[in-house]
Amino acid sequence: MSIFSKLFKKKEEVETSQVSRAEEFVTLIRVYYQAVMAVQLGITNMNMLSDMALFKRMLKIPTQNNKLGLAEKSRVRKILMQEYGMNENFFKEIDASVKKNCKSQMDIQTYFFKFQGFCNDLFQLIETQMQWKFRFLILFKKLLYGMTEKTIHDIVTKSEWKDISVQKAAWSIRKYKESLGYSEKWMTDFVYHVILLARKDAKKSSAS
Repeated sequence: MSIFSKLFKKKEEVETSQVSRAEEFVTLIRVYYQAVMAVQLGITNMNMLSDMALFKRMLKIPTQNNKLGLAEKSRVRKILMQEYGMNENFFKEIDASVKKNCKSQMDIQTYFFKFQGFCNDLFQLIETQMQWKFRFLILFKKLLYGMTEKTIHDIVTKSEWKDISVQKAAWSIRKYKESLGYSEKWMTDFVYHVILLARKDAKKSSAS
């Protein structure tokens, strides 16, 4: 089974078993997206933003300046920076992507549908291109990051692939990338952390 198979499914499709580190990371990213949307679009109904609402209740985060999303955005960004090493530019690109694509609350569902498609296509292709290297590269984080960076670069720049299905997938990812507005650096940082955490989860699961 793919090491990424559960990460980008709709919540109701995922079994409610113990949450892995990779799933936790992806959920925190979704919380950040939803907090940005709450701030930018002036959302007051927490039921529209289920991940952020749960995050807010679990950590008992008070609403800041009567504006939903401000405190939640700050708290989840701090966690992602301290616990996972995400940098400031990573969050700036998310902010810009949401601002570009979400002009009203009606755009939220469309945005997440597009982002889920982007992630599904990207990680399926990443796994196809890097699968045989995972076991070795997981021991050397710098090599893993470098190979992830090279693979992402190939996906967004390479004009011809031997396998037509791979070429179609790469073209699809490029369209998503252009629409969402993410850089190669953003994609590399995101994919690298998911791979690293998913492999650690798989190793822990096989050892138990």
